[in-house]
Amino acid sequence: MSIDFEQQNFEQHIIELLVHAGSARSSALMALQQAKEGDFRQAEVLMEESRRETRAAHVIQTKLIGLDEGSGKLPINLITVHAQDHLMNAMVIQDLADNIIDLYQRLPASDRQTA
Repeated sequence: MSIDFEQQNFEQHIIELLVHAGSARSSALMALQQAKEGDFRQAEVLMEESRRETRAAHVIQTKLIGLDEGSGKLPINLITVHAQDHLMNAMVIQDLADNIIDLYQRLPASDRQTA
């Protein structure tokens, strides 16, 4: 993923981070649903999509942190905080989804439907 940070279009980068993080979260939640239904292959496809989106968001986040250099060079506003919150939530949901999917795989199919 190539991001042109030379233009310093800060808001655009934050929106991209937000979109990637939101997609990561959605894919992980869809993976959970697929696992609950017993479609573990599709669940893994969705989890990999979630991980790709998280990596893309993390690339943006890392570059923004580098630009800020810990000295407050970049503005902190509500959308920045919201984007960071989305990314953190997506990462937590991924961790939980991986573990819950593993548990679903251990359950007999008849027990998954009532879980």
